[in-house]
Amino acid sequence: YRSITPKARLIPLTAPFIDYLYGDGIILPPEDDNDHLSSTDTDSGIFSSSPTSNASDSDAGPDSDPSLAWSEIHQRVQFTITELGGNVTPKLNWSAPKDATWINATNSMECRTPNDVYLLLKSSDFITHDLEQTFDGCEPPSLSTESNNDETEIPYHLILRKTIPALNTSLEFRCFIRSQILLCICQRDLNHYDFLPALVPVLRPLVQEFLDKEVIHKFPDKNFVVDVYIPPPHKRVWLIDINPWAPRTDPLLFSWMEILDLPGPWTITTADTTNGTTEAEEVSEDEEDIIFTPEFRLVNRDDPEAYSFNTPQFSAHKMPKDVVDASGGGEAGLRDFMGRWREIVRGQEEGGNSEDEKGD
Repeated sequence: YRSITPKARLIPLTAPFIDYLYGDGIILPPEDDNDHLSSTDTDSGIFSSSPTSNASDSDAGPDSDPSLAWSEIHQRVQFTITELGGNVTPKLNWSAPKDATWINATNSMECRTPNDVYLLLKSSDFITHDLEQTFDGCEPPSLSTESNNDETEIPYHLILRKTIPALNTSLEFRCFIRSQILLCICQRDLNHYDFLPALVPVLRPLVQEFLDKEVIHKFPDKNFVVDVYIPPPHKRVWLIDINPWAPRTDPLLFSWMEILDLPGPWTITTADTTNGTTEAEEVSEDEEDIIFTPEFRLVNRDDPEAYSFNTPQFSAHKMPKDVVDASGGGEAGLRDFMGRWREIVRGQEEGGNSEDEKGD
């Protein structure tokens, strides 16, 4: 799909780098002068070692520079960012860290330095899911072996994609393919745009022709979800991502139950006169030429999704899991969590004071 996707580079990941992503806390490599000047992060080194740190070079080690264990990957990330114009968006094999944009200085997935990339990866629940629950919802292979469950056998890659300049999110669409048929399309940006309805007669056949020619018959699965981008003048479609046909893929303006119930060209819905139910029958050869038009759903002006006071996307991922779990127990659960938290903080303070007394 190289000719139909934005320019990108794949970097094979080593076991030390995977261990770094698994590790607790966020420790970033020291930035050199060039990286520091080009970065938009002005948090004075909260998340990374400052280049003006008082620590001497002799104190450098894995704790102060975690990239020492995967220096080759660090160098390739630096080189790739420069090669792709100084601005990239990262993802692993399956997921992008779009739930962690809140921690990035640009409040987006745009990365200008290696540390921007590492910060997004380390802060993302989606990336953690890729590492720890890789094959959730997948059917087991017919011949299982012990290595099938060994996560070290998975060839993880870091994908750095050149940022699309002036990306217009209103022209991003999610397409649902079932049995190699484009079943339905919807917006990815959950806001109302007055100009979109008039473009549907142009966009629908454009997307359908693109997927039939470039994606559907080349992809190994029959059921999957595709994200596309159609910039002005709306004559070319870009493939942005391919997602699994699974509940963890957001159906956006649809529900998964609704998508599964949508009729397609492969069935005819007939009424069963005996019990009032409907049945799906296979289309005969004479009916193969039936023209099927996929549904194209947009956010209407009066839809709840069109209002700006909606809950921000991925807001559930912006809070520690312990807090979310405690909130499930209501007020009592939160009160118990706060009590335990105070005990932990008090114990840390007492431990710090005793260390200071010993030092004196």
